[in-house]
Amino acid sequence: MPHTLDADAVRMWCGLALDALGRARADIDAINVYPVADGDTGTNLYLTVESAAQAVDAAFNGHAASAAASRPTLADVVRAMAHGALIGARGNSGTILAQLLRGMADVLADGAAAGDPSAGDGAGAGDGAGAGDGARAGDCDAPAGAADAGGRAPAAGAADADGLRRALRRAADLAYLAVAHPVEGTVLTVAVAAADGAERAAGDVAAVARAAYEGARTALRATPGQLDVLARAGVVDAGGYGLVTVLGGLAEALSGESPAALAPARPRPATPAPVASDGQGPGACPADGAPDGGPAFEVIYLLEADDTAVTALRERLDALGDSLVVVGGDGLWNVHVHVDDAGAAVEAGIQAGRPYRVRITHFGAAAGKAGAGAPDRPGPAAVLPDQPGAQNPTGGPRAERATRAVVAVVPGDGLAALCAEAGATAVATRPGEPPASGELVDAVRRTAAREVVLLPNDTELHHTAAAAAAQARAEGVRAAVIPTRSAVQGIAALAVHEPGRSFDEDVVAMTSAAGATRYAELAVAERQSWTMAGVCQAGDVLGMIDGDVALIGSELAATAEAVLDRMLASGGEMVTLVLGAGLPDEVAERLERHVREGHFAVDTVVYQGGQPTAPLIIGIE
Repeated sequence: MPHTLDADAVRMWCGLALDALGRARADIDAINVYPVADGDTGTNLYLTVESAAQAVDAAFNGHAASAAASRPTLADVVRAMAHGALIGARGNSGTILAQLLRGMADVLADGAAAGDPSAGDGAGAGDGAGAGDGARAGDCDAPAGAADAGGRAPAAGAADADGLRRALRRAADLAYLAVAHPVEGTVLTVAVAAADGAERAAGDVAAVARAAYEGARTALRATPGQLDVLARAGVVDAGGYGLVTVLGGLAEALSGESPAALAPARPRPATPAPVASDGQGPGACPADGAPDGGPAFEVIYLLEADDTAVTALRERLDALGDSLVVVGGDGLWNVHVHVDDAGAAVEAGIQAGRPYRVRITHFGAAAGKAGAGAPDRPGPAAVLPDQPGAQNPTGGPRAERATRAVVAVVPGDGLAALCAEAGATAVATRPGEPPASGELVDAVRRTAAREVVLLPNDTELHHTAAAAAAQARAEGVRAAVIPTRSAVQGIAALAVHEPGRSFDEDVVAMTSAAGATRYAELAVAERQSWTMAGVCQAGDVLGMIDGDVALIGSELAATAEAVLDRMLASGGEMVTLVLGAGLPDEVAERLERHVREGHFAVDTVVYQGGQPTAPLIIGIE
């Protein structure tokens, strides 16, 4: 029996889409030839939908755990779905899918809030998501209750169907706006066809969902005739195939019936290696490094910034590379671009706002796993501190740094000594006195190196480090800033620093190691205050995870144990404990024992950091 478009239907949709992508993932990876033939589109789409599904489950679980034990509304769930996809988006197609889901959420959430899914005009926070060439003007601003494309006025009880039509159109429009240079024959074309099919459909919401699926499936079959690189490889567009799979889950969730199966997604046998298109779209800019001659690196990060800063960021990144997709809104964005200068792409984010969860993939290495179904990973393998070739913070042999240096900002003398042992030039901060860019420039000059990597190790110092890097470049030094937010991320970056490889590869490895390190700090509240974990009193111990207060306790060691348990619940192989000035050794011993007894196969390393402000800094790798 057809389902209504409600919170349960969205949850079912996410589950069905995830299952379908899991089955199709390897096939989609195998036909991934555009924009870069790196064989990971199916995996990236799976990970994106997995993040969306987890966010939807969390919305249900949060309501169930509330005192009222309520159920989430449609608006709650579609917003959670869109947010989950945004923060978990992987790759070019995954980022575009996140924007498609955001567009649908704009309409469905607004309509649900008004008591009618068709009432939303889709003008929510997704507006301003981009100003890409070829942006399409849809019918999202039509008033609720207006006739659809076939001239039909919504009948009583048809609100769900009309809302879905408008949501799919809004999704396609926002996706075009997010892509700097849209190209036909891609997932964008398939999204428009889905919206067209929905608008032509009569009947209930299930009929609209089936028509969207059929329209997308028909458009997918035509993609080889629209994009030469697909025709040469004998395949349809991989991102489009993934979107059709996701829409199939929607049709099944709303109708209760499995849609017509897609044709097998396998490349034509004996096809020559695909060559990048020379069009004006993603992957169109030939350069050394990628398997198809395009840019060498894929750079993805989340960014906290306002709309004005993101507009300037688009222009800067568009000049640096291709495959530029910027999605999001309401101050949170997901940035995706292919470039040869990965450091410049990250620094552009620093200039715009606060980048985090930075992921950099070297396409040369990614080509080796094409078709293997592995998710995005950096090209150079991460080196643990006890492996040969690492810049080991605990000491040991180090390669000569005739041409390259690392400048690290740290909050304590112990950390400064640790960085010096690892071969870095340390700039120690004093409480309440952050270093100016001039101090960092002086540190760069003292290294006398031609290439310098800066580790700010503090969110508040990202702009300072970027200004210092700009000054260093003006003086002929090649400089890059890795947006480390904590000293433990800097330690992780130093552990894989290797001057013997190319500058770009070194920056990629260090950025990836830092980005894979979650961090926490313990602090003592100085006064009563509101926090994300509730109201704290003077003297309370605050457990801050990734910069936000997550726990409030009365005793430092017990609070630290709770922080460790919460962080390790999502996985981890190594715990780093950096002890502040005056923290007893017994606390470190207690925490080491807690990790050893409660988390099998997790190693712990302890450093005497001597930082005067945070009694304890924790890193999880």
